Amino acid sequence: MSRSRPGTSLFRGSGLRPLKTALLRPAIVPGGRRAALGLALALLCLGLAPALRAASGRAECRAAPSRILGHPVPYCILLPPAYDSQKSRRFPVLYFLHGLGGNAQMLVESGAMLDIEADWENGSLGQFLIVTPSADTSFYINSLNGRVRYEDFFLREFMPFIESHYRTLPGRRNRGIGGISMGGYGALHFAFSHPQLFGSVTASSAALISHLPRVTGAAAQALPMLEAMGRLFGAPLDRAFWNRNDPLHLARTANLSGLKIEFDCGEQDDYGFETGAVELDKILTARHIPHIFHLYPGRHDWEYFAQRLPAALAFQSRAFGLKTSEK
Repeated sequence: MSRSRPGTSLFRGSGLRPLKTALLRPAIVPGGRRAALGLALALLCLGLAPALRAASGRAECRAAPSRILGHPVPYCILLPPAYDSQKSRRFPVLYFLHGLGGNAQMLVESGAMLDIEADWENGSLGQFLIVTPSADTSFYINSLNGRVRYEDFFLREFMPFIESHYRTLPGRRNRGIGGISMGGYGALHFAFSHPQLFGSVTASSAALISHLPRVTGAAAQALPMLEAMGRLFGAPLDRAFWNRNDPLHLARTANLSGLKIEFDCGEQDDYGFETGAVELDKILTARHIPHIFHLYPGRHDWEYFAQRLPAALAFQSRAFGLKTSEK
């Protein structure tokens, strides 16, 4: 476990640290193999490069039906090269959750898919399915007022849909969950609330809040995250409901035996989420629960997420027990 000094306090007065720009939506990172393979990505998405698709893996972006939410939910799934070349083979699956302001196409739009494909091709990453569903601003929970039932959708409809429509391996050890920012909160929430379903969890810059914020109408309008939290957790926030969903509270009592846990955060996180990450590390350490935790230099932006994504995927690959020499 690697740790640096804790960051500054998450709260100043009644609000979270303000952001001048939206930092949670991925953007193309110039340079490197992303720039070199930009044309290839366009051809893949348009279905004009079948030979490259077969060699590199491919993405499908579709929609899953939902009676619970009352509308189809977009998702994108990255399929490794062997998915098409070995028709009888089944694969582990990673559910990878986007952040606030993101969507199902996060890994495709950002160019991260190209790096993943390259790692599959050179054998440095085991082959497993990576699925990202759209979640709007749901924080991946059921809201206090019952109007948003995203957790029910995810567990009762989406996971069964994916695992019946794609060739996945059964069982907890073949199912991982991860995410960034709001998606990191969701990943830890799902893994700690339902540890019998997931064998591994990763989270980068998870929206972990160590002290309950005050959410009023004026404050909520000033910051999109507070506005979303008010809709989900109540305004003012319902403390008991917050605690039932909060990964920090769940980590104190959940049976996490056998769950492989890795999380990280930037020391200069714009929202101050490094404070919550340090607290989660302390909680798990006090309970003698094995985990990996890192604080790295960086902010709450796609540059930081892109830097940490390969390590998160490698952790999941090892958790699945996959060999990194496979082609």
